[in-house]
Amino acid sequence: MDDLYLCRQNREGNMYKIFGSSRHIVLLFVLAGIIAASCGSRNNHNQTGDASNLRGTISISGAFALYPVTVRWAEEYRKQHPDVRIDISAGGAGKGMADALSGMVDLGMFSRGLNQAEVDQGVWWIAVTKDAVLPVINTKNPLLETLMDRGLSQNDFMKIYLTDTFKSWNELLSATGEVSALHVYTRSDACGAAQMWAEYLGQNQESLLGIGVFGDPGIADAVKNDPLGIGYNNMVYVYDINSRQKYTGLEVIPIDLNGDGTLSDEEDFYEDLDSVIAAISSGRYPSPPARPLYFVAARRPDNPLVTSFLEWILTSGQQFVGEAGYVQLSQATIDEQLQKLHGE
Repeated sequence: MDDLYLCRQNREGNMYKIFGSSRHIVLLFVLAGIIAASCGSRNNHNQTGDASNLRGTISISGAFALYPVTVRWAEEYRKQHPDVRIDISAGGAGKGMADALSGMVDLGMFSRGLNQAEVDQGVWWIAVTKDAVLPVINTKNPLLETLMDRGLSQNDFMKIYLTDTFKSWNELLSATGEVSALHVYTRSDACGAAQMWAEYLGQNQESLLGIGVFGDPGIADAVKNDPLGIGYNNMVYVYDINSRQKYTGLEVIPIDLNGDGTLSDEEDFYEDLDSVIAAISSGRYPSPPARPLYFVAARRPDNPLVTSFLEWILTSGQQFVGEAGYVQLSQATIDEQLQKLHGE
């Protein structure tokens, strides 16, 4: 079987890969499930309700979109509560929901709105931050200059991802010269990024055309390695959280928001991470593909350890959101989430 890899991000914001055979990866996931279940069992007996002396384990899995900031939150929270262990794994929003509903983890990281079937299962959810899905291309695209001048409209993206209308970048941009094929990449895993990108185009993830790639890091790598590629990524897989600049090899395709075929100053806010965050906060970048990010659980948490962590995220933890490359919730939204957390 082909080699697979898992991607993670360290505190400095750099991506690194853990390689292994697919058989070994499957075994690791099985073992992780056993360990997570064991940790979950320990949570019920190895924690205290005293916020000044919390101890125990919180298990979290799910969306790649929420993974980097959750790691940062865990690091900061443990500075105050060193006896708390927080196990976090990324595997897509679908996995986060499945793990949460099955009780395999305390919290699932989730990066799209809940559908009725999920609500009917009694899932509990809480918003913790916001981000956005961005369309990306390779910096060596032969028609990069034209793309940067005019951007692409929602209708252009619909034709690319829903109808397979264009076979080349030349057709798309009505450009002459050597024909450059158009290589479309999409997500192969059930995930919030694909669903939100599809909702921006008026459809759902299953409607998106393209070469399926697993995970946010996978799509970023595919586009970086393909000068003719187009894909979409969550913000923190496009911009380095330390330099606030785009990762080498990646460029954001500006969205021609009014569809007039040119890119105005009001539509051009992709120079750095902070400019995009400001555009999302002000509503200039559309939603979808901007959206809230959530933690989900099988029911409202009654474990004081989990409740303490979530309350900290919604209060003190919000100070790390912008630094980590995300968008802070409004105070009104924070107040609503705190009430929901405490069953008010």
